[in-house]
Amino acid sequence: MAAGAPQAAIDAANGTERLLTIFGASIVAGLFALMLAPLLSFLMPLFPPIVTGSIILMIGISLMRVGVGWAAGAPAAALPGYGDPFNLAIAGFVMLSILLFTRFVRGFLGNIAVLLGIVLGCLVCYFVFGTMSLKKVVEAPSFALIYPFQFGVPRFNIAHIVTMCIVMVVVLIESAGMFLALSDMTGKTIDQRDMTRGLAADGVGTIIGGVMNTFPYTSFSQNVGLVGVTGVRSRWVTVAGGLIMIVMGLIPKLGALAEAIPLYVLGGAGIVMFGMVAATGIRILTDVDFKANRFNLFIVALSLGFGLIPLVHPDFFKKIIALAPSVGPILHSGIILTAIVSVVLNLFFNGLGSADEAAAAAHRTTHGHE
Repeated sequence: MAAGAPQAAIDAANGTERLLTIFGASIVAGLFALMLAPLLSFLMPLFPPIVTGSIILMIGISLMRVGVGWAAGAPAAALPGYGDPFNLAIAGFVMLSILLFTRFVRGFLGNIAVLLGIVLGCLVCYFVFGTMSLKKVVEAPSFALIYPFQFGVPRFNIAHIVTMCIVMVVVLIESAGMFLALSDMTGKTIDQRDMTRGLAADGVGTIIGGVMNTFPYTSFSQNVGLVGVTGVRSRWVTVAGGLIMIVMGLIPKLGALAEAIPLYVLGGAGIVMFGMVAATGIRILTDVDFKANRFNLFIVALSLGFGLIPLVHPDFFKKIIALAPSVGPILHSGIILTAIVSVVLNLFFNGLGSADEAAAAAHRTTHGHE
């Protein structure tokens, strides 16, 4: 998550003061995102298929790193158990289960193939190998009421607020890429108003996070892959999921159960879902003319090349970030680097014409649907 590093860098006398500082910065950053959303959505014409395809492909590639870490059993190679053959075998078992459910099961059960694969993996780990512990589930209380400002009044530190606002710019650009991916997956063209509403929702979620004693809520790119895997496109599924999460937040035992799921079980599902996001980007790029316009090859090549820098060599920009820490969230995000480079190169090689054509096409499609 883009906000993780700035939150970890907040220096405070104690843990509670640190949390209150994070909550205060989140609330202000959420308000900033609300004001910024209309401006960013106004820039939609700068995102023709050559740009959106590159960004969505990089989102999938960036997520795949997370999925691979899960499948290995630990987020980093230096941690114990990383890459243990048992972890890889269970992740492979979950992945195979998802593929089998998807291929041979129809209807509702086929749509929840990912969930069934995770449940089956958990059952095997718990009953067969004993590698899944439910101790925290037993110890967790059955009910816990959560209320606003539970830890005290938020603290507002200017430096941390500015940093969190920069993070929100990164988050909003990444969210725009996710919305465009969902647009392609669902076949529904999103216009400027839709984009504004989506980005504003990220701002509202971040404000709610600060008020309700937690960290910024933003669009979760991992969930985009579920749309491609399940084929379910109804927004009411998201509403139902939100209600379920609210209930789970009041029942700590359910939260402890989710925490008890081994990482490598999630890894088997993650690789499938995140690969679907990358595949969506590739599908968008197949509509781009690479034969008649050789410049498009340069746009994709360089935008992906820059986007891979923080993934392949995380310390590549270390000295630049040391001189200007505020640019850290941007240089650490392969998605943002891909977005910036693809937009700039598209304007350089293709000019505003391609952007204008994309906007006109979106306008025609939207009115055609109406």
